[in-house]
Amino acid sequence: MSDAGAPHPDAGAAAYGGPNWSARHASLADEIGSVWARCGIDSEYAPLRTVILHRPGPELFGLADPDEHLLLQTPDPALATAQHDALADAYRANGVEVAYVDPGEPRPNQMFCADLFVMTPSGAVVGRPASTVRAGEERWVARRLADRGVPILRSVGGHGTFEGADLSWLAPEVAMIGRGLRTNSEGAAQVTATLAEIGVETHMVDLPHTSMHLMGEVRFPDRDLAFARAGRIPWTALELLRTHSYEVRFFPDDGEMVRDFGHNIVTLGPRRVLMPERCPQTRAAYEAAGVECVTVELGELHKCAGGIGCLSGVVTRERVAGA
Repeated sequence: MSDAGAPHPDAGAAAYGGPNWSARHASLADEIGSVWARCGIDSEYAPLRTVILHRPGPELFGLADPDEHLLLQTPDPALATAQHDALADAYRANGVEVAYVDPGEPRPNQMFCADLFVMTPSGAVVGRPASTVRAGEERWVARRLADRGVPILRSVGGHGTFEGADLSWLAPEVAMIGRGLRTNSEGAAQVTATLAEIGVETHMVDLPHTSMHLMGEVRFPDRDLAFARAGRIPWTALELLRTHSYEVRFFPDDGEMVRDFGHNIVTLGPRRVLMPERCPQTRAAYEAAGVECVTVELGELHKCAGGIGCLSGVVTRERVAGA
């Protein structure tokens, strides 16, 4: 198509770089809180400000074989929903904003938002779940993040699989990724490359057989305190924790981990955690370390093979770097 006869661009117009052109010099990280919503994390323990949840509903009805849906047992849908509402109320009571995914086509695992993305200081990395049963759940979370003004740094693609519960922050510029059932080498490499672009050093550790996520092996109530599952945390992960000045304590009763997901917590702020009820030995271990425990009953949701940490997509914490 010829542009003969079209007016010649006015080099003085701002659209063509004229005097009124305004160049964008700030980094993406600098635009968080202005161009983009206030969001991001650089630790596992700083005060929690925003989470994304999916309120389970009709997708839990009529599940003939829970194993086909990656569930342990068939939950009572009404009770599961009521317990999830109690979780949301607990967050709000502790000053945490709760946003909902509101997917168009929810599946039984959609509620496990922590698997579908992970936050960085500069925005979100959208995961790619490892099972066909969960394929596509991530697009609903990506839509919700975008709607809220959260920048998306990457969506894991190719043959990569990555679930957000396989990444933990050891320091503002250091992250640990668990490779195993849910996160493969290609997915870990993609996330590592993205984090390197924003100046974050990443260490990969291999998870043991039957481990679902790194989240299930180690949790962080504070900057210098980690709780791990004895006999399950990878040796390389233990070395990394100690190298980064964490005191590592071990959960006292693995039975409470398996039955009641006692390890599956979310840290509300330094030495303050949200944890499931019915875990007296685990709670005592936290309290012996000076950790305040806020509890909520989630027994029906545990039948779906996840706990508080799995259910909670962490979007915003107060920043550690520069504080």
